[in-house]
Amino acid sequence: MQKLLANGATNAKTAKNSRESAIMYLAPHTQNSFSVNVCALATDACVLACLYKAGRGAFNSIQKARIKKTDFYISDRTKFVAQLNKEIIAINKRSAKKGIKTAIRLNGTSDLDLIGQLKTRANKSILSLKNVVYYDYTKIIGKVKKYSKYQSKYRLCFSFSGENWTQCEEALSINAPVSVVFSADSRKKEPLPKKYKGYKVIDGDKADDLMLDHKGGYILGLRFKGSKKSRLEAIKNGFCQEV
Repeated sequence: MQKLLANGATNAKTAKNSRESAIMYLAPHTQNSFSVNVCALATDACVLACLYKAGRGAFNSIQKARIKKTDFYISDRTKFVAQLNKEIIAINKRSAKKGIKTAIRLNGTSDLDLIGQLKTRANKSILSLKNVVYYDYTKIIGKVKKYSKYQSKYRLCFSFSGENWTQCEEALSINAPVSVVFSADSRKKEPLPKKYKGYKVIDGDKADDLMLDHKGGYILGLRFKGSKKSRLEAIKNGFCQEV
């Protein structure tokens, strides 16, 4: 059976993490055999800028594997969640032997409440495992609010879409970080602004798990990844903020 969680060391961004990591990549939005949307609040802008085809994801075999996993999730959610739970327990056990905590990102290219599904369908104690912590990005403010009291175990970063700043302020008010994509060129390592709308900006490109190290509400700044054409389009529709 195909593994759901990949070793973070195999991914360009999670390889920078300060702790051992695992990440799950599904095929985003409606890019599956059932046309089911796994990114409920995806905007045209974020679909355009999606990292699905970035890095190793650009290879057709990788895309097919992610579609296969997504199809598995849609067609048999109970078995999917059971397997995910089994893999997380195995990671927790290995981490306990090493005396470390492993960071798990369940939504590499999706926006699902998988922690909720794990608790309901497979393991009520999923947030009580001592040697794993979880983190994710989301555009669903309800999910940020739902897990706000579990921030030491499941840290959610709310994503600015260019159209949801009011909800961003809600997230910041309950000490959740907010990610903002800037027009700075990632290849040239152009600097990010020090502040955005009065909030401190932390460079989120230094590692994927930084939100686990910085408490409170702040802006997690990300540089736009993609072609010059898509960058200009993302600036035009408000998703990408000009530096």
